[in-house]
Amino acid sequence: MRHRLIAGVEVSAVGLGAMPLSIEGRPDEARAVATVHAALDAGVTLIDTADSYHWHAGEAGHNERLIAKALAGYGAGADDVLVATKGGRGRPGDGSWSVHGDPRHLRRACEDSLRRLGVESIGLYQLHKPDPDVPFEESVGALRDLMDEGKIRLAGISNVSAEQVRQAGRVLGGRLASVQNRFSPEVRDGADVLRLCGELGVAFLPWSPLGGVSRSALEAAGPVAETPFHVIGRERGVSPQRVCLAWHLARGPHVIPIPGASRPASILDSAAAAELVLTPSELARLP
Repeated sequence: MRHRLIAGVEVSAVGLGAMPLSIEGRPDEARAVATVHAALDAGVTLIDTADSYHWHAGEAGHNERLIAKALAGYGAGADDVLVATKGGRGRPGDGSWSVHGDPRHLRRACEDSLRRLGVESIGLYQLHKPDPDVPFEESVGALRDLMDEGKIRLAGISNVSAEQVRQAGRVLGGRLASVQNRFSPEVRDGADVLRLCGELGVAFLPWSPLGGVSRSALEAAGPVAETPFHVIGRERGVSPQRVCLAWHLARGPHVIPIPGASRPASILDSAAAAELVLTPSELARLP
């Protein structure tokens, strides 16, 4: 497993997006834990979660509790894992998502996450989404205060614009560690943020990185023409998903994709992308 840096902290070049383990259609707990353990076996040392990753009402923090249980059951090999969680969103249980960027809410959310994860300080705490009803600087200021108090070690933001990246950097006094935005072959509107993060030395964590080449997307679309990811995957003898993640990694040393997984086989395939280096001619064939 190759490694990359988030504010000086070394993590695996490919992380695990743990959301599918807790939301609608989630696997049973045994398979969920096995998926996390498979990630660790493959050398994954970055796991992304959130307090709002759950299915039903009244089970906020389901994913955080699951990750804590899986790590505790793995043993000493989990000591180097950076758990990145998020606060500022909610799920009332009807499939919808709410946004809560009030500093008081974020403080309570962080303290709840600390208890669920069973740690004294959260490795990476991220504002899940800007709240249109709360000044962005106030929400990020809550993360700054939590970091100053030692409750979080690193601070990140998610679902933001380039200007909000700059604002967060100022509020945090140059300590912005990461930005997590949607980015994939299918969704490119975050390209400017990806480039800005590279200029600022901030890690960029693309969520839903397999959009356009994932199995579920292809199955939903029905018969489709092969994409260049499929062609190169066949030539290399690997999955198009693995080629896609290698494409992400080739966009810059600050890019750390966090593909979701709900089966051990999925994360094992994704983790192997860290060792797949695409040639210049292959990259030229990709979008």
